[in-house]
Amino acid sequence: MNILIAGGTGFVGQALTAYFAQKGYHMYILTRNAQKQEHHRYIHYVQWLTNEANPLEQLPYIDVVINLAGESINSGRWNETRKRTIVESRLQATYAIYDLITKMNKKPSVLIQASAIGIYGTSLNETFTGRCETIGTDFLAQTVKRWEEAGRRIESLGVRTVFMRFGIILGKGGGALPRIILPYKLFIGGTIGSGQQWLSWVHMDDVIGTIDFVIRHETISGPVNVTAPSPVTMEQFGKTIANILRRPHWLPVPSFALKMLLGEMSMLVLEGQRVIPKKLLQAGYDFSFPTVDQALANILQS
Repeated sequence: MNILIAGGTGFVGQALTAYFAQKGYHMYILTRNAQKQEHHRYIHYVQWLTNEANPLEQLPYIDVVINLAGESINSGRWNETRKRTIVESRLQATYAIYDLITKMNKKPSVLIQASAIGIYGTSLNETFTGRCETIGTDFLAQTVKRWEEAGRRIESLGVRTVFMRFGIILGKGGGALPRIILPYKLFIGGTIGSGQQWLSWVHMDDVIGTIDFVIRHETISGPVNVTAPSPVTMEQFGKTIANILRRPHWLPVPSFALKMLLGEMSMLVLEGQRVIPKKLLQAGYDFSFPTVDQALANILQS
């Protein structure tokens, strides 16, 4: 199988590339700096988004396209310049993939596009299953809305398109978890904000597993919630970390302090949503890490 991936050098992209290459699939990584990358038997780097780039000339028939490209939302304060970069980086990559697919004589069987549960907005009381929910009005929700709309142009080409609405991804060496656990390692961990806000999370192994599952299950299309089936409150999450690391859970982090420190980006930890992966469960996906205790123990104790 030949898989084309944009955003292949990021946190999720690296894990996906290693997983599929180990299965003997050929991975074609779109990058602005292909000449600086070291090629592997199953990993090939393809120049794109530069004036001299012509990725189509470097590609065989592509079975699957995975779009993970976009500026990280987790680093840097959300000022107007950074907000514009977050939005435009996602749209630029998606439009470029659309243009590339339109030029392919034979279209890929499926596009897997990254998305986020942030599209739902935030709520303490509502549960989001991916069926007909309203879209939030905040910056993150509107960003994801525009990202998915750009992806639907590819769907119009007759390519099965799946929007993987990721929750908070837990894994080693990246994502939000290292920042969350740092206060506990320093013995100053505690409840963030009210502690009652929901955290809909997913283990990296299940991120990879669900993408593989969706590729193989041709009946799945449209939005898919990629979260474990057991969301928890931030207070529960913090207490679980403290228990596994054998550290105290005692020093509260007030909302106003985080808002002063992070600005609008503080919503990532102060607000949340309770999300259930209904489509994946109905299709028969079996989560490797269905509970936060199992997920955190696997990551923090190994």
